[in-house]
Amino acid sequence: MTTMSLPRPRMKGYPGYRLTADRAPETAKEARLLARVTMAVWGLEDDAETAALVMSEFVANAVRHAHGPLIVLTVSLPAFDRVYLAVTDRSPDRRPQTRTPDEDAANGRGLLLVDNLADCWGYDLLRSHRIGELSAKRVWAELKLVRRSALGPAAGTTKVRSGARRAAPASRA
Repeated sequence: MTTMSLPRPRMKGYPGYRLTADRAPETAKEARLLARVTMAVWGLEDDAETAALVMSEFVANAVRHAHGPLIVLTVSLPAFDRVYLAVTDRSPDRRPQTRTPDEDAANGRGLLLVDNLADCWGYDLLRSHRIGELSAKRVWAELKLVRRSALGPAAGTTKVRSGARRAAPASRA
């Protein structure tokens, strides 16, 4: 049985939704739905499938490589021309890395897809507020939108991403 909360809208700042879900393969479907519905609500249907694919790849990586029972899915609109997509898991020690898979390999192409689809992507290491130790990792991507949204933040309020780490480039064999 899948445990999932209802998507919660951001209460302050720019528009966005957050959903806590099981770290399970079935969550990829919910992540795609969250991305598609959110993009439709914002009138950004032209970019909905790209957002859904990126979210699906992030969930697949969390399911395959992370630990812990839950992940957090985030879709937000930090600027008129960008959408922010993220999946947070409890494995700060398992950092995303692009690689060049063998031609016949069944896996290993997801982050290469994200790298081609996203304007930028990377990860943030998150510390526990109580003990100050690394407790989670947020893998994120920003997509430059085909068409601008009327719902973005007021001019001059776009958050600058400080401390973000861009994932290591693919190794070339």
